[in-house]
Amino acid sequence: MKILKRLGYLCLTLTALSACTGGNTVKSDSAGSSDMTQTQTDSDIIVDISTTLGDIQVRLFGDTPGHRDNFAKLADEGYYNGTLFHRVINDFMVQAGDPDSRNAPAGKMLGEGDPGYTLAAEIDYPRHYHKRGALAAARTGDNINPERRSSGSQFYIVTGKVFNDSTLTQMERNMQMQQVSAIFQQLAQQQADKVKELRRNRDQAGLQKLQEELIAQAEKKAAENPAVLSEQARRDYTTIGGTPHLDGAYTVFGEVTKGMDVVEKIQKVETDSNDRPKEDVRIVSMTVVK
Repeated sequence: MKILKRLGYLCLTLTALSACTGGNTVKSDSAGSSDMTQTQTDSDIIVDISTTLGDIQVRLFGDTPGHRDNFAKLADEGYYNGTLFHRVINDFMVQAGDPDSRNAPAGKMLGEGDPGYTLAAEIDYPRHYHKRGALAAARTGDNINPERRSSGSQFYIVTGKVFNDSTLTQMERNMQMQQVSAIFQQLAQQQADKVKELRRNRDQAGLQKLQEELIAQAEKKAAENPAVLSEQARRDYTTIGGTPHLDGAYTVFGEVTKGMDVVEKIQKVETDSNDRPKEDVRIVSMTVVK
């Protein structure tokens, strides 16, 4: 039996054409420090982030230039000044960058704000992955965003947790299944007009045939570049930790170089039912160092 059938991902009339609700968020299913930084290059940019709980420094990767330049531009313009860490989940990540959070009253649900544009995905996996301290771009879900374009401003810093080898192996299998599912969704979106026509004609046999064709295409494409954890990623996830189930689905465009203790403080704050801190944790300012 094919992977997608076994997981129940295949319904052209429901799943592939349904709308995904919610804002620019990172999905969640549910740490000490080592050498978590990569070698800095001349094209990287360093940004200092001052928050109400302390200072954080991040390095923006030169090989994700669209995200690097956009983040540095917004930081330099003061776009992030006064905004909140509006979504915080312990042992997962801390999220910020919603301009609507700047003057948001207590308890208001946040996560929809942006500068009015999105960024083309720069997902460079397995080179960049969701280890502890990774800086990545939030985005809307695959069903309405099959190209996985990033929010123009919202970002998150990974905290995550440490995993053992057997758990990572199972997560790797799940990532491969999700990879096939994501490709299937993209292919289904491309066939949206045909699906609508088949539905209008109540052609269940035609829908089934198209579905099987897209399954085969998705599995073939995924097999060309399967989601597999690198040796370095596996070492990091079993030592410093992270959120491996996000790998290959979101653009990782930087990492924390100083101040992970501050990120730890942020992730430990008390939150409400929407994961918003009950007491505001605010970005005071950002400074582009290089």
